[in-house]
Amino acid sequence: MNSDADPRVLVVDDDPALADVVARYLRREGFEVEYAADGATGLRIALDTLPDLVVLDLMMPGMDGFEVCRRLRRATDIPVVMLTALGEEDDRISGLDLGADDYVTKPFSPRELAARVRAVLRRAKGPAGPGEHLAGGGLAIDTFAHEVRRSGELLTLTTKEYDLLVCFLANPGRAFRREELLETVWGWRIGDTSTVTVHVRRLREKIEDDPSQPRHLTTVRGVGYKWES
Repeated sequence: MNSDADPRVLVVDDDPALADVVARYLRREGFEVEYAADGATGLRIALDTLPDLVVLDLMMPGMDGFEVCRRLRRATDIPVVMLTALGEEDDRISGLDLGADDYVTKPFSPRELAARVRAVLRRAKGPAGPGEHLAGGGLAIDTFAHEVRRSGELLTLTTKEYDLLVCFLANPGRAFRREELLETVWGWRIGDTSTVTVHVRRLREKIEDDPSQPRHLTTVRGVGYKWES
């Protein structure tokens, strides 16, 4: 994220009235905002300019938000906050499964969206304690460089996947309830715990030899998850 300038946010939404409200509020909150009216344009701008964060509507004609998120994740780890319709749980889970970092359901207040954007950007900076190294299960984390290596090979993780992994490796053997992880990693006191389940599944696919039978990021029946080295 840019350290010497206002954070740059790209808003991708085919509703110009909503996008205008969102852009004006984010600018008032200190963000530099660019707008794209469709998915293809938004993807091109994101890959060309690499904003600090993308606010992405999922339901758009042509290239929808799912495809935009999928293509973004192939090329970059730019944080993504999705905009979804109220009650569309399947859409939220699908978006998270593609690598989105957070979501806001419509209708929403611009103030809530701005708060979510700030929270995701804070987490994208990585945890405090520069120079700290964590290791376990064949993984090595350099929190100063914000890098994770598995057997020496650099892994590509989303912001939330990275934050989850840091949380587990910093607390080996501790069983975390899904609600605890939701508050610790996402900053939500109330929320959908399936968000945690989706991210744990994606993380296992990147760090476990056999994600269907994980050795390190294990399930504690009736509780949640813990890290075993």
